Amino acid sequence: MNTLVLTVLTLSLLGGLLAVILYFVAQKFKVEEDPRIDEVEKMLPGANCGGCGFAGCRAMSEALVTRDSIASLFCPVAGGGVMKDIASYLGKAAADKGPMVATMRCGGSCDKRPKVNHYDGALSCAVVNSLYVGESACAYGCLGYGDCVKACQFGALHINPKTGLVEVDADKCCACGACVKACPKGLFELRKKWPKNRAIYVSCRSKNRGAVVMKACKAGCIGCGKCAKVCAFGAITVDNNLAYIDPEKCKLCRKCVNECPTGAIRLENMERLPKEPKVTPAQGSAANSNKSEEAK
Repeated sequence: MNTLVLTVLTLSLLGGLLAVILYFVAQKFKVEEDPRIDEVEKMLPGANCGGCGFAGCRAMSEALVTRDSIASLFCPVAGGGVMKDIASYLGKAAADKGPMVATMRCGGSCDKRPKVNHYDGALSCAVVNSLYVGESACAYGCLGYGDCVKACQFGALHINPKTGLVEVDADKCCACGACVKACPKGLFELRKKWPKNRAIYVSCRSKNRGAVVMKACKAGCIGCGKCAKVCAFGAITVDNNLAYIDPEKCKLCRKCVNECPTGAIRLENMERLPKEPKVTPAQGSAANSNKSEEAK
């Protein structure tokens, strides 16, 4: 009995002593946290999507509070308005960035890019891409197994059953960039978001020569350069047989859309420009003669 009581007392004293030691150690090495971190975290959306480049909203909040300059930090889900509010609260200058939206740059629908083989395996774009080019002859096109759809936390992506292509709902997209990371073909790009979700972009990523492209996909870019020649703003460049429209330079004039012979330039939420009638040499001469007579 005495042994049992002695054991209990010894353990109790030892536990109390260790508790006191741990208390003083914790007080000595404790780290004071800036209370503003909690306030900034409340202002962020709490999506923890990683679109800002940090592990979550908490890590983003700590960076916003602790860094002297936050010009390079931006939460795409919160947007420019919230970032300005946070900057105002912290007394710092925020980056002036406009809204962006994810764009899927492949127009090879089922009727434009027919299948040449059948895949019977794991339904994952990453798996298919590691095995071979895909079910069509185009090595650059959408594989259609929806890795990007699964990665999107906001329900902004879906696969169109008629075309077999992934489509982006611009109203739901927060430009977090999850789809950009998930696509093994690199088909997604974060581009400037225009009012009323208008957009003009080249819906192709193939760098093959024109003849090879047309055999694989009737909607591919053949690198002819007609779009670049007609663009008055220098927004279109052609590199490695592929045209690219710079969203920062593009003015949505739509002239390039009519020039594209394959329809690789996609027009969203806008009407095409009416095509100008072709003028024969005889008609051109007659028109010039009429103008000369009117001038007299």
